[in-house]
Amino acid sequence: MADNKTVVILGGSLGGLHVAHALLKKHQQYPNLRNTHFYWNIASVRAIIPGQIPDQKMLRELSEALQPYPSNMYELVIGEAISSDFTAKTVKVQLSNSAADAQTREIVYDHLVLATGARYTNDTPWKANSDYQSLIKLLHETASRVEKADHIIVAGAGATGVEVAGELGYEYGKTKTITLLASGQHVLPGEQESLSTATENELKKLNVTVQKGARVKDVARSADDKYTIQLENGQNLECNLYLPTQGMVPNSDYVDTKHLDPKTKTVLVDEFLHVTGVPGNNVWAVGDIVSKPRAGFMITQKQASSVAKNVELSLLQSKEPVPAKGPPVDILACAVGRGRGVGRMGSIRLPSFGVWLAKGRTLGMQLVDQYISGSIA
Repeated sequence: MADNKTVVILGGSLGGLHVAHALLKKHQQYPNLRNTHFYWNIASVRAIIPGQIPDQKMLRELSEALQPYPSNMYELVIGEAISSDFTAKTVKVQLSNSAADAQTREIVYDHLVLATGARYTNDTPWKANSDYQSLIKLLHETASRVEKADHIIVAGAGATGVEVAGELGYEYGKTKTITLLASGQHVLPGEQESLSTATENELKKLNVTVQKGARVKDVARSADDKYTIQLENGQNLECNLYLPTQGMVPNSDYVDTKHLDPKTKTVLVDEFLHVTGVPGNNVWAVGDIVSKPRAGFMITQKQASSVAKNVELSLLQSKEPVPAKGPPVDILACAVGRGRGVGRMGSIRLPSFGVWLAKGRTLGMQLVDQYISGSIA
């Protein structure tokens, strides 16, 4: 029967919390493995501007999200997955609430959902790379350094880099030097040239300098907190705050490499979001650990809905899974400061005001309550 089955969800961010709510609403009993707080990292690009977003709006306790459900329906385990055995149906967790973090726990599952997301390889707050206290400290330190810096260099001209540069330009474009480094000849690489050009124009309005063909080779930080950035073209740049936005990697170290893309280290999945090559098809993956077709909020939402439905079909109804559905159209929305934005719906350009209204105005902060209450699922 379904009531004696165990579903383990690894990760408590957008994908993991969505799946958790969806299953708990169906009275599915399972333990939940995740960090202590839900982090709305989408707004991290604005949270580094002093005074813009209070901590309590960026981070909410996951226990608050689970509190409405009967305690015998779930278990909140605080820790980090360090290994997994898909044949034995177990995951090993390094517990975060034990002395010196030395204690581990092995959890047996019937179904496993991988929703551990991704991290940046540098010390930045764009993702929750650490525990709650460390993340709060990093947000505060970054905001303090932003406030003090005269020249800020943002490296990486993808969506995150554009949004970081836009926020800095909006707040400080007339009082600080803000530079965005693009490794290629366009910002938002891979997008239509017209969209890249429009983005550069929006940044220019905010007094952000875009330097193209500027791939970072090395970064040196001096004792007096000055940075020297060496580019592959031989040029050296100096600033007193360096904010890299490149170098995102999936949190898949606990997964056997035979289930990973050898180049990207993302988890390989089929059309149902099963992890490929797993006996019994009882391991699923959603979000940035998959990055298929690409990393993105709306894509993660749809994947989470599909996985929750398929786990329910399997455990509650003993039915076959259905192919995962993505968004009906691929949408890119990129805030450029607190007043403008760029984006597209499919191949159709979106007006700046529309992107601001849909995303840039709040960076989706109104959705945090929906994730905590479960109404999002």
